[in-house]
Amino acid sequence: MGVSETVNRQSSPSNFDIQRMVAFDFLRATEIAALNCLQWLGKGNKEAADEAACDAIRGMFDITDMCGEIVIGEGIKDEAPGLFKGERVGMWREGSPKFDIAIDPIDGTTNMSKGMPNAISCIAAAIPENGSEPALQEIPAFYMTKLAYPASVRQAWLDDPGLPIDVDAPLSEVIRVTAKILGKSIRDVVVMVLDRPRNASFIEEVRHIGASLRMIGDGDIAAALAPALYSSNIDLYVGIGGAPEGVLAAAALRCLGGGMQAKIWPRNDEQRASLVAGGWGDQLDTIFRSKDLARGNEILFAATGISDSPLLKGVEVRGSTVTTHSVLMRAKSGTVRYMTTEHHLERKTIHLRSSGQEVAI
Repeated sequence: MGVSETVNRQSSPSNFDIQRMVAFDFLRATEIAALNCLQWLGKGNKEAADEAACDAIRGMFDITDMCGEIVIGEGIKDEAPGLFKGERVGMWREGSPKFDIAIDPIDGTTNMSKGMPNAISCIAAAIPENGSEPALQEIPAFYMTKLAYPASVRQAWLDDPGLPIDVDAPLSEVIRVTAKILGKSIRDVVVMVLDRPRNASFIEEVRHIGASLRMIGDGDIAAALAPALYSSNIDLYVGIGGAPEGVLAAAALRCLGGGMQAKIWPRNDEQRASLVAGGWGDQLDTIFRSKDLARGNEILFAATGISDSPLLKGVEVRGSTVTTHSVLMRAKSGTVRYMTTEHHLERKTIHLRSSGQEVAI
């Protein structure tokens, strides 16, 4: 092998190496989204907060070496400012890695606007394994019924598919078998539920069987991940929540090893008819598992806490120093990196789409 060939091979990183480097750009995107929207924490204006987060993420993507396409965007339910399906992001240079991207610049916008816990900025990205099937599956509905559980429960179900670990099974049976798998009494099984009228039956069932109930006002993604996190003390997440958020959670659970099942929940007859007309009628009873919503092994998930959640601590401000708490996960290696980063405001700049340049925070 000639010297010039050796130099060329060493100086040209493989596609795999580029993917690993780009992963940290996704993390930087959620970091600066959290930093840029912090000015709106507790100010009662979730649209302005969302707009600030989106501006920061778009700005970071503008200088990221990738060919990215938003396949699941934010803002579907509340028509908030967002990055929308079909939008191309990244530098789109020849040879750059291709990513399908699902994004929620702020999961928990209501909590964010009220200064409450459980708001995060998160991105899931996956490399398509073939040209016809998206790596992240869009579900054309507002809501899905979800059941998320820890890795030990997922493994027990894989070993014995007859166990009632099923989004269609009575929740009381799911709680009983979960208690047995985890070696807990039923009263010690902690179930998290999104506090919404549509989840009243789940809340009542948890109370009736005597399990421990934890209700949240917003923040569907962090809540779905909680059972897969040893530090959360949450054993199950159940209820009807956002469909786009379900795909983001599925991507993270593929990295963490936990499991989730989800089923489309039409909120009214009009939406059911719309799904049927769109060709989804035969999938209304389909149970989607994590691997159906986030396909393949080249999956990344990045998130930064805005306010405290079961997944991450929120942004902390001490004088001119701002500390962010983030996580970066990869499905292929199972690596989960928790990062605490100090940002010094006298020197910190972020790249915004709106300005097209680096600006001080």
